[in-house]
Amino acid sequence: MQNGSQKPIIIAHRGASGYRPEHTLEAYQLAIEMGANFIEPDLVSTKDGVLIARHEVNITDTTNISDRPEFFSRYTTKIIDGKKETGWFADDFTLAEIKTLRAVQSLKFRDQSFDGLFEIPTFQEIIDLVQQVETDTGKKVGIYPETKHPTYHDSVGLSLEEPLVKLLKDNQFCDRDRLFIQSFEVSNLQKLRSLIDVPLVQLLNAGSIERDGTLIETQPYDFVVNGDSRTYGELRTPTGLADIAIYANAIGPWKRMIVSVDETNKILLPPTSLIDDAHDVGLLVHPFTFRNENAYLATNYNGDPQLEYQQFFNLGVDGVFSDFPDIAVKTLNQ
Repeated sequence: MQNGSQKPIIIAHRGASGYRPEHTLEAYQLAIEMGANFIEPDLVSTKDGVLIARHEVNITDTTNISDRPEFFSRYTTKIIDGKKETGWFADDFTLAEIKTLRAVQSLKFRDQSFDGLFEIPTFQEIIDLVQQVETDTGKKVGIYPETKHPTYHDSVGLSLEEPLVKLLKDNQFCDRDRLFIQSFEVSNLQKLRSLIDVPLVQLLNAGSIERDGTLIETQPYDFVVNGDSRTYGELRTPTGLADIAIYANAIGPWKRMIVSVDETNKILLPPTSLIDDAHDVGLLVHPFTFRNENAYLATNYNGDPQLEYQQFFNLGVDGVFSDFPDIAVKTLNQ
């Protein structure tokens, strides 16, 4: 596992998702060619229990399923983590059906020219890709999977942890230097800790909810279900970080938890103590998500995404999640 004395790692967020439709073998392959240390597949389950790479259970915006009239009858509404969503959902389709779909770029301001060309990969196919790269080139690329909505998956009888661990063990892909498993929930990371000895990452989400007329930060959904009142804000206090360090090896905070901006003018505010607080209890810090577009950059950077990377590298992060891993690698090498 990486530590604070090593160079920060570059994690290709959903692959090189700034250039190719996210969570496709082609996006992961491009990220590897660009020099990413890790590729990041988000994992959801098909109806027949196969782990595939999609950012959400809802596959409406990231596939061409809306062009497939034979699936129109499965258009439905579900409650995912307490929120109503309408569309098509991976757990209503078998792998064979998923394999007939093709990925699309969900962000309309990005390149749409690859829409409809690439399959939806299984987690096994992603492992195969990484192992083939090692065979062909000797390069050892890491995998950084995220279990998406584990409480929801449990509720429909499609637990994510056991099939994930089985695939990693069956493929002998349990090297602590090449694997992190991440989640926005807590109990599934604690469960994973009992199943496999690899680095685990507690993700810290942004956003707020209303409680008794007051806006508070959001919570891990398993906390909501289990009646635990703690929020993500409380998890990133020194006390909360010490609790995380009992079961996890790193945190994945939204980057604005480290360096925020004034919402009126997008001018940078002074950095918080989160990196130091996490390091004090032995946790690595891998913030998300770094993107090239001006919409995601503070005005201080004058449209230059390298300035953002430089700031975070200088602050001491142990890695970054990037949609544009070539820019992250270029900045780090400079």
